[in-house]
Amino acid sequence: MALLFPDPATARSDGLLAAGGDLSPATLLEAYRHGIFPWYSEGSPILWWSPDPRMVLFPGELHVSHSLRQTLRSGRYRCTMDRAFRQVIEACATTPRAGQEGTWITPEMIEAYVHLHELGYAHSVETWEGEELTGGLYGISLGRTFFGESMFHRRRDASKVALWHLDRWCVEKDFTLIDAQVPTTHLQHMGARTISRKHFLTLLAKSLEYPTLRGRWECSSS
Repeated sequence: MALLFPDPATARSDGLLAAGGDLSPATLLEAYRHGIFPWYSEGSPILWWSPDPRMVLFPGELHVSHSLRQTLRSGRYRCTMDRAFRQVIEACATTPRAGQEGTWITPEMIEAYVHLHELGYAHSVETWEGEELTGGLYGISLGRTFFGESMFHRRRDASKVALWHLDRWCVEKDFTLIDAQVPTTHLQHMGARTISRKHFLTLLAKSLEYPTLRGRWECSSS
């Protein structure tokens, strides 16, 4: 049975809405349907967030730099979808990031999202160089919204290539939103922008009027 969440409008100024609960599929899906996501460190209670403003990327608005365009044309990487979900989420949890110690992707989170993947709600985009997984991203899909959770790279532009393929896929499937959660300069440079929580929730509600594309996704370049 899913938890009942407070109204996102009651979140603190930093976006924190609630604490506690569980990471069952029913709870997670209920949270995402209301624009809420978990974000916490190992050893702390589960924390639920609904930030204002919200960073989003509208499908088709991804900014492709000259260097990224060269990488895409080079054929250096190939992309797949839903071929290595566990590998991607574990890489997101363990790949070092500048200015960040530790990870919020706890073992409990990994198992919860792998379960959602098995149920057809969580998806990954993988970037390969030969047979080596060099980058990727994962997130949740509901209606015509993709909720991006995390991305990683081990080679230059590998995560950006994954994001480019996700953006193209979302355009093809008439998705209306790619949620990036909290503002970052990196994503802003790639075309993401901030909107108010109220606007985000309105757009989300409209996207949820459409059926969710569950099951294994296929990348056009695989």
